[in-house]
Amino acid sequence: MKTRTLLLLAVGTALAILLAGGVLLFQLSNEQNAVDTLQIGTQVQVGDVSIQVLGIDGSGDVDAQDPGARILGVDVTVGGVDDVDGLDSFRLVTGDRSLSPIDAPADGRCVTITAAVTTCRLDFDVSGAETSSRVLVVRRGDEQANWKLPAG
Repeated sequence: MKTRTLLLLAVGTALAILLAGGVLLFQLSNEQNAVDTLQIGTQVQVGDVSIQVLGIDGSGDVDAQDPGARILGVDVTVGGVDDVDGLDSFRLVTGDRSLSPIDAPADGRCVTITAAVTTCRLDFDVSGAETSSRVLVVRRGDEQANWKLPAG
C-alpha cells in the first residue's frame, strides 16, 4: 500500500474513534446512576435482607473497652436470612474513609444477620474520621441502600 492510503486510513479510523467517543459521552450525560438516600425509619429490602435504620445512638462517645476509640452507634432492625458473612454488607462512609462495623460481641450490638428480624446496634469506630458527613451504605449483591445520618 502507498503511504497516502495508509495515512487516509489512519485519519478515517481516528475520526471513527472520535465519533464513537462523542456518542458514548452523550449517552453517559443522560444516564442517572446515583443511589437515592433513604429517610431514617424507612424499611427497605436490600437483596435478601430487610433493613430499617431507626436512628443514631451517640455522636462519637468514648468506648469503655477502648478509651482511644470514639463510637458511633446506628440502631437498626435487620433480618431475613441467616448470613455466614456477618455484617460485611454494612459500611459507614465518611468524607475520607469507609468504616466496617465493630463485630466484637457486646450488649445490644449486631454481630450477624439472622432469619429472625432483630433490633440491634451497629457500632463504628469514628475516631479516625475527619468529617461529620456520614452515610450508612448496605450492599447485597447488585442492590444497595443509603441512609444519610445526621451530624453529631
